[in-house]
Amino acid sequence: MTTRSADAAPAVSTGQLIGEIKDDLSGLVKDEIELAKAEIREDAKAVGLGGALLAVVALLALLALVMLSIALAFGIHALGLGLGWAFLITAGAQLLLAAILGLVAKNRFGSVSGPKRAQRAAKQAIRPVQAGSTS
Repeated sequence: MTTRSADAAPAVSTGQLIGEIKDDLSGLVKDEIELAKAEIREDAKAVGLGGALLAVVALLALLALVMLSIALAFGIHALGLGLGWAFLITAGAQLLLAAILGLVAKNRFGSVSGPKRAQRAAKQAIRPVQAGSTS
């Protein structure tokens, strides 16, 4: 029965090992960048769709609000208040509604998260390299 000695193993130079590590790290970094780009594209699509829907809602609400505001102002006027005061009350209600809708829109855009998976994967990939460099 024959065994291979350590001398018979193919010799790999330190330079070759460093080159392989460099290539592996380069590939890893490229993969992580691609993952981050994919996540950002997903978030951008969500923001784009949310923004488009918000614009449509705003337009429809504006058209309806104009008609309802005129009707409300004339309704308040019919109750005995002056026409000017009736329109001022209506405008105040519109400003309140605009503030509420603005806060809702701000919350929707604030819910977009960054590339969390890519960040976690990059941190996990770096740990072995850091552990190897400290020993």
